[in-house]
Amino acid sequence: MTAACRIRVTGLVQGVGFRPHVWRLATETGVRGWVRNDSLGVEIAAEGERIADFLDRLKREAPPLARVDSVEATDVAPGNFADFTINESQSSRQATTAIGEDTAVCADCLAEMFDPANRRWRHAFITCTNCGPRYTVTRALPYDRPQTSLAPFPLCADCEREYRNPADRRFHAETTCCPVCGPQLRLRDAQGKAIAGEPVAEALRLLKSGAIVAIKGLGGFHLACDARNADAVARLRERKAREEKPFAVMVANVASLHPFATPNEDEIALLESRERPVVLVPKCAGADDQLLGVSPRLTFVGAMLPYTPLQHLFFHDAPELVLVMTSANPGGEPLVIGNDEALQRLAGIADAILDHDREILIRCDDSVRTATQLIRRARGYTPSPIRLAKSGPPILALGGWFKNTICVTRGNEAFVSQHIGDLDNAATIGFLEETVAHLLGILEVEPALIVHDLHPDFASTRLAVRLAVERGVPTLAVQHHHAHIAAVLAEHGHVGPALGLALDGVGLGSDGKAWGGELLRVDGACFSRLGHLEEIALPGGDRAAREPWRMGAAALHRLGRGAEIETRFADRPGAATIRQMLERNTNCPTTSSCGRWFDAAAGLLGIRPVMAFEGQAAMLLEGLAAAHGAAAPLADGWALDAEGTLSMIPLTAALAESRDPAHAAALFHATLAAALAEWASAAAEREKIDTIALGGGCFLNRLLAADVRRRLGAAGLNVLDARQVPPNDGGLSLGQAWIALQTEN
Repeated sequence: MTAACRIRVTGLVQGVGFRPHVWRLATETGVRGWVRNDSLGVEIAAEGERIADFLDRLKREAPPLARVDSVEATDVAPGNFADFTINESQSSRQATTAIGEDTAVCADCLAEMFDPANRRWRHAFITCTNCGPRYTVTRALPYDRPQTSLAPFPLCADCEREYRNPADRRFHAETTCCPVCGPQLRLRDAQGKAIAGEPVAEALRLLKSGAIVAIKGLGGFHLACDARNADAVARLRERKAREEKPFAVMVANVASLHPFATPNEDEIALLESRERPVVLVPKCAGADDQLLGVSPRLTFVGAMLPYTPLQHLFFHDAPELVLVMTSANPGGEPLVIGNDEALQRLAGIADAILDHDREILIRCDDSVRTATQLIRRARGYTPSPIRLAKSGPPILALGGWFKNTICVTRGNEAFVSQHIGDLDNAATIGFLEETVAHLLGILEVEPALIVHDLHPDFASTRLAVRLAVERGVPTLAVQHHHAHIAAVLAEHGHVGPALGLALDGVGLGSDGKAWGGELLRVDGACFSRLGHLEEIALPGGDRAAREPWRMGAAALHRLGRGAEIETRFADRPGAATIRQMLERNTNCPTTSSCGRWFDAAAGLLGIRPVMAFEGQAAMLLEGLAAAHGAAAPLADGWALDAEGTLSMIPLTAALAESRDPAHAAALFHATLAAALAEWASAAAEREKIDTIALGGGCFLNRLLAADVRRRLGAAGLNVLDARQVPPNDGGLSLGQAWIALQTEN
């Protein structure tokens, strides 16, 4: 008797060539029936003598971009099908499938694009089921062409034949097109007037002449210029009001990096991966002379390889190019995505705009990472879900203030949004609201609970409260550092008690103070504070977080050497005032922030009196330490009291006496790592817990993170750190959602 079953496949199975893959498996095993997409994933009706072989291969084999989470088969009566067909998509009540991430153009498409005999020769929008845009061009599920920004481009006869042929690589490739039926490039000057000539050739000519060109990408525009042209780089910095924050560069291939950077094997694998993130790679000697002004005084450069067909055209025509490729967004606002928007918002920044008529539906910046950690999770990674250790009602978590992301849970999956940014302007807050609406809509989720940071004045908190009222659901406030640790535990699937070292700039504590150097015990939705770094004054409040010399002055005051402030910081006009403020305890709130202790070290060593961007002083301190090489921790460089307070004052006294900033920087890192490890190991023994999570932006410091990890591991602890989301505030929303799920269960 012929076996028959109905099969449900879930996971990332739409827009990745899964249906033709099923068709091929059915053809090879003689199975009859049909396959179709719906909002739950992929549904299959199958019958035949070799149904067991078909099911086995369905579980073991998948297209390159697919991710199969489950294959469930139910026996049914035979349908007496004559053959196997691919049917039209069908909608259902609630989605459980996912949309894919944007990926780099594949090798097969590139081979066609650079074949003069191919009908897609030099086609800047070439794509297939194995590559190209997904998330940024999709309005809703199921993922079909009418739901994408390719809907206005009807397929020509040739593309239609490919689209309808299950044996073709472009079968139901929803973004497929060709020069006849697809989008068209256009080059305009800053006033919107068309520039004559072939757009890529003319844009390349402008770049080589020192111009700044806005280039439309997958999730938004880039501002590009010749990275070897110091005047062009300086002009871009001035126009974008970006003083010293590093730029990323794009090169043709890994070999093109060798004159100024030395990526290792792991970094090369990431550079060439389908996600194509910006990867921080170490500079060679003399790199700053070649790339003057690109990443001044830092030991690394952010590099990426081309990932769109258009970018490949530039480097095919000029393989020697090194381009600055930075987000097209004035003054920290959201990324520019629209053609008219580019003319308006980039006026005075870009000399020309290279765009096209395929709409970008969702803003999504480039992802940034090191070999081991994400710094910014966006294009290529979003909206890939993170599997959780338990399911629960749908949660919406709105993150914090800096480096904002949101998170939506559906069952046992957490969908962390693309990087939204710092919520310090109306445009970014608007982008936050857009992202909430889009992610809830595309996942077809109605949240049962909305989560936010403990701080009542964050824009994300205010939005959470408003949305909760509008939707008639409760809210939950989550302490900042609890969320940092919970994010790490969530991605590792850890359930049960754990210790957490949360080291960052600042977050509102449960006692109303500014926390940032915390040793926590975390158990699901509950946490307790086992200890913290000794508090240090913030002379002038938040301003001290931008001016390390003030933190250096605070450290001197704490050492009882306040009289030295005016002479040590004689070049600072406010030095006398700061000394008086510290003596009188006027406008000098205190914080346990690890980030501020980094700033104090940088201030004492004269590394950076005033920062041009967040974290600059700590980055420079790390760079000095790395260049110096390993140093032994300072003997008796820290003290731990009975209440669990870790004091770094003995180390600070040594820094204040140092005349060798590089050695002092290495000493600071080594001593802090040793102190943190001893502090945490003692707590682990006392609490009878053998798992510890490392969270917070300070763990992006590779020297500190590696040393702490090594020491804790040597002490027999199971060390967990952030891998799928950043350890900084970009991961807060995941931690908030995980805590909420455990609160609800």
